[in-house]
Amino acid sequence: MTSVAPERLEVMLSMEGHIKGFIERYLIPVEQIWQPADFLPDPTADNFIEQIRDLRGETHELEYDFWVVLIGDMITEEALPTYESWLMGVQGIDQEGRNTWSEWIRQWTAEENRHGDVLNKYLYLSGKVNMRAVEISTQYLLSDGFDLGLDRDPYRNFVYTSFQELATHISHKRVGELAAKKGSNLLARICRTIAGDEMRHHLAYREFVKQIMEVDASSLLTVFADMMKRKISMPANLLRQAGEAVGQSFQGFADAAQQLGVYTAEDYIHILKTLLAHWQVGNLNGLNDNAERARDYLMALPARLEKLSTRIRPSGPESRNFGWVVG
Repeated sequence: MTSVAPERLEVMLSMEGHIKGFIERYLIPVEQIWQPADFLPDPTADNFIEQIRDLRGETHELEYDFWVVLIGDMITEEALPTYESWLMGVQGIDQEGRNTWSEWIRQWTAEENRHGDVLNKYLYLSGKVNMRAVEISTQYLLSDGFDLGLDRDPYRNFVYTSFQELATHISHKRVGELAAKKGSNLLARICRTIAGDEMRHHLAYREFVKQIMEVDASSLLTVFADMMKRKISMPANLLRQAGEAVGQSFQGFADAAQQLGVYTAEDYIHILKTLLAHWQVGNLNGLNDNAERARDYLMALPARLEKLSTRIRPSGPESRNFGWVVG
C-alpha cells in the first residue's frame, strides 16, 4: 500500500465535523430500521411451516437466470466483511474509532449486513438453491481478497462507493420488479427495501465527493478520470465456484444480469451521467491543466461508451453453468 498526498488527509480531517450530520441524515437508528425477521417466516408461529410453503409457492415462475442473478447479488452482499476492512483502511479513517469517519463506516456496515442476512435466509427457505455450493462461493469471494486498485486514497474510494451503491440500488430494484411480475411478492418487497437502503447510501457517498470537489476539484477530477479509464469493476469480480479459477463465474453472472436487464452497459453509462450532472463536472472552473483534460475526457466519455455499448452482447446460456441452482 502506498500513502496518498497529505492534502487529501487534510481534506478528510476538515470534513470530519460534518459526519455526525451525515449519520443522522442518511442512516437510520437500529431500533427504527427494518430487520430480516420482518420479512421472513416466523419460526415461533404455529403456522411456520405454512409460511414456508407460501414462500416456496411464490418461486415457481422464477427462471434459471433470475436465480443466478439473485444468488450473485446475495453473495456480493455476504462479502461485507471485506468491504468494511477495505474502507477502514482508507487514509483519514481511524480503525480504532477515535474519529467520526470510523463511526460512519461501522454504522454503514451494520445497515448493509442485513441485506445478505435476509437474502441468504430467503434462498435457504426457497428450496431452489444448493446452499452448500453458494456458501463455498461466498467463502471464496471473502478469502480471495478485494483489490480494485483504489489503495488508501479517500478520493478514489468515495468515487467508487458513489458509483457502486447506485449500481446495487439498480440491481436490487430490478430484481424486485422481475420478482413482482412473476408473482413472488415477498421477494419483491425484500428487494425493493434493500434497494432503498442502497439509494440512501449512494446519496451519502455522492455528497462526500461533492464536498471534496468544493475544496480540491482538480485532484478529484484527475482521480475520477483515471478510474473511468480503468473502468469501475463490480465487487463480485472475483466470483467463482468450487473447482474454478478466481473470477471464473463473474462473467456468467454479469451476462445473466445483462440478459434479464437487471444491470446493463446502459446502466453503467446512466450512473456516470448521473454523477457528472450532480457534481456539475462540466461547469467546474479554476482547474489545473491536468484537471481540465480530465474534465474534458469525462464529459465526452458517455457518448463514447454509448457507441461501444451497441456492440456488447451477452454470451449464450451455455456460459452460465452454475451449481448454485437446483433443477
